[in-house]
Amino acid sequence: EAVKAELPGGGDALRALPPHKDGKPLLWKAVNRNKRAITLDLRKPEGQDLFKRLLPRFDVLVENYRPGTLDRWGLPRETLWKLQPKLTILRVTGFGQTGPYPNYAGLARLFEAYSGLTYITGEPGGAPTHPSYPIGDPISGVFGAFGVLVALVHRMKHPEAPGQEIDLSCTEAMLRLLEVLPIEYEQLGLVHERTGSSNAVVAPAGVFRSGDSEWVSFTAATQSVFERFCTLIERKDLIADPRFCDNPSRMSHLAELNSIVADWIGKRPLAEVVARLSEAG
Repeated sequence: EAVKAELPGGGDALRALPPHKDGKPLLWKAVNRNKRAITLDLRKPEGQDLFKRLLPRFDVLVENYRPGTLDRWGLPRETLWKLQPKLTILRVTGFGQTGPYPNYAGLARLFEAYSGLTYITGEPGGAPTHPSYPIGDPISGVFGAFGVLVALVHRMKHPEAPGQEIDLSCTEAMLRLLEVLPIEYEQLGLVHERTGSSNAVVAPAGVFRSGDSEWVSFTAATQSVFERFCTLIERKDLIADPRFCDNPSRMSHLAELNSIVADWIGKRPLAEVVARLSEAG
């Protein structure tokens, strides 16, 4: 049983975001599916009293306030654990409970930008680009759910153990997805730059226009796939070509290789391209 508590009045800001159908917010319906909704004003004594009566029924509390908010309302973790000693507390913030930015507001675009995702997305020489859909929030949600499950498994294995507190920084969750970038910089001094729709680690790769003006996302991510593609397009000579014989060489000649792919795809309608690529594995 999942219960979503909102402040009385306007409620969660997500209710106002598009798209809407017949006045109903569809994003809200998707994000809050399978949850029961209640109003609860923790700023008032009667709201706090109701919260204290509800809490012992639950295993997990997910808090999405800035650090210290529940403490100011008279609900520090010590009080929460006194009410429910085995409670798992998940605190979701933009930048964590400690550090230089704990009181900064947290929004998906901030997580995407601070983590570096925005910087590495876009065309070479162009502006950094955000995804057209905010992915920082749902990615953080996945990390939060994983953290809660780990805590519950621990509680299951150790029934006598006290409750746990999870400090989830949404920015760190995004950074975790980009974990090769810090070591790439720390060990090699490399700054990962924007590469458009090509791939930073394998070649060929890109988004190519078919003969009937549709788009095909294509990559040959391994040596065997590249060799199958060469066989398919009747260019087995490319396999032994020193420019393309292995992936590092292909990466050094990405533009030349992508032009060969673009030429083959551009001469065929989408249906044929997809069918022949699929048949060739």
